[in-house]
Amino acid sequence: MKLTYNVQDKPKVGEILIFALQQLLAILAATICVPAQAGIPGGESAALLGAGVGTLVYLAFTKFRSPVFLGSSFAFINSMAVAYAGAMTAEVFNEALGFAGIIIGALFAGLVYVVIAIAVKFCGVKWIDKIMPPTVVGPTVAIIGLGLAGTAVTECFSWAAPEHIGNSDFYIMNANAGVSIICALIALFTVMICSVYGKKTLKLIPYVIGIGAGYLAATVFTLIGRSTGNASLILIDFDAFKTIQWIPNIAFIKGFSGLKDLTGDYIATVAVAYIPVAFVVFAEHLADHKNLSSIIEHDLLEDPGLHRTLLGDGVGSFVGALFGGCPNTTYGESIACTAVTGNASVITIAATAILAIVASFFGPFVTFLASIPACVMGGVCFTLYGFIAVSGLKMIQKVDLGDNRNLFVVSVILIAGVGGLAMAFGKIKLTSVACALILGILTNLLVSKKKD
Repeated sequence: MKLTYNVQDKPKVGEILIFALQQLLAILAATICVPAQAGIPGGESAALLGAGVGTLVYLAFTKFRSPVFLGSSFAFINSMAVAYAGAMTAEVFNEALGFAGIIIGALFAGLVYVVIAIAVKFCGVKWIDKIMPPTVVGPTVAIIGLGLAGTAVTECFSWAAPEHIGNSDFYIMNANAGVSIICALIALFTVMICSVYGKKTLKLIPYVIGIGAGYLAATVFTLIGRSTGNASLILIDFDAFKTIQWIPNIAFIKGFSGLKDLTGDYIATVAVAYIPVAFVVFAEHLADHKNLSSIIEHDLLEDPGLHRTLLGDGVGSFVGALFGGCPNTTYGESIACTAVTGNASVITIAATAILAIVASFFGPFVTFLASIPACVMGGVCFTLYGFIAVSGLKMIQKVDLGDNRNLFVVSVILIAGVGGLAMAFGKIKLTSVACALILGILTNLLVSKKKD
């Protein structure tokens, strides 16, 4: 695609701030909700801090040649829950030990990346191209986006639960569903109009304007609901601004006193919870970097090199967890934002990281970001998640799907991913993306033996 700003281009200072805000909005919802889903209270601002710090570490390791933002990883939610909730001392919950545990877990995950990076440094990346050709990577990237489709739809109807009628679920269009979908569509259509019909500036910041329009509509509905006593119209909790958290729950400060309570059994439990997941996230790391490489038309696995991106991701993930508690990962939402806007400037990513760090200590801003209704983010994510899926499908445009060797590989990945093929072996959980990728690699190895 034609980029407005390439990796090393430097937009004007005013533009950088707006672009950074847009990137922050794109990754916001996923980043700050991970601690809550893992059962760690008050971790939203800390997750933002950790994402910012982790991203700067990643950029340093990749010599500022890879425009990737690292945010809280959903893959580690269960791992974090095991480490935090398992922090029991004499049958009493030890919060400091819980924070120490999630830091130790992030260290294990980071070490997996470091070991793989060393192997790649000495063995090169040609083996990756053999086991993960476009027929494997393309549909894997596609199902990352398709796998998030249900989340976007659910968020669009965030104030209404679906009802099972026959063999399908339907959203009953009442007041709750109505106001949610109206705000979602306002955000979605605003993004589309700005991106398609807008001039240069509007094309570069469609998500800022789209989320702003959706938030404005939600505010109008909320004010009407508060004045009339109609709770079904209230989409924004303005009362949250009365209890603003100014200082993030920095993980290493909270967990320092818990280090003395670490035991061998507890460390082993944390290791089992984190290490297998790190290999799953490694697969997503590859897919995301191949996807971004196709967007910027530059192979990031060669320059700055896969060993550097892995080291940046692994060390950045651990350093980010020291502050935010959450291991980080490359964000498809950020890559999709780059694809839609045509802005691949690494300066924008660095500015986003700095903005995330500053914002984490400014309570009102974090509270405002957290107050953006899920339905508004859902409308925006229709395009973000859709572009992830489409960018994956673009990777197989030149693949001959008339050849059954290619057709079988693409088919099994798409069906396994969209069908939700996920498995658990005790505490080890393989996501549908990981299962689909493994199945695709095995299929490719099986059928590729046949010569032309």
